[in-house]
Amino acid sequence: MRIHNLMSTPVITAVPTLSLLAAAHLMRSHGIRRLPVVDAGTLVGIVTDRDLREALPSRVSSLSPWEATTRLAAVTVADVMRRSVLTTTPDADARDAAHTMLLHRVGALPVIDAAGRVVGVVTVSDVLRDYAAAGPSATGAGAAR
Repeated sequence: MRIHNLMSTPVITAVPTLSLLAAAHLMRSHGIRRLPVVDAGTLVGIVTDRDLREALPSRVSSLSPWEATTRLAAVTVADVMRRSVLTTTPDADARDAAHTMLLHRVGALPVIDAAGRVVGVVTVSDVLRDYAAAGPSATGAGAAR
């Protein structure tokens, strides 16, 4: 199975100057947990829901809601994104991508075409969905015990 059969498209991306609050809203409104960060058509990073949670003030913070909102307005995706991003290509084998995600303990890989543009995202869920669609194995390994 090739990545182009599994990847999610169209891909929702962010620009480095997007505020954290806007990024959180974008992720929530699209039901996604990762945003590839693109600048001038080139992948420059990735921001996850975990990155956002770690950057947001705690609910037990001593900051007033106004102070928290004011400070957060000044923080951008570029401030919290991961700059070293593992990627894959549309023609890559899904098993290779799954191995990469397992080895590096990441939940998704942006999919990059030959021109370097982000054309999709493949997640662990995408790979598992494909695996589950294949049905129980002939050996009965998936049978209830």
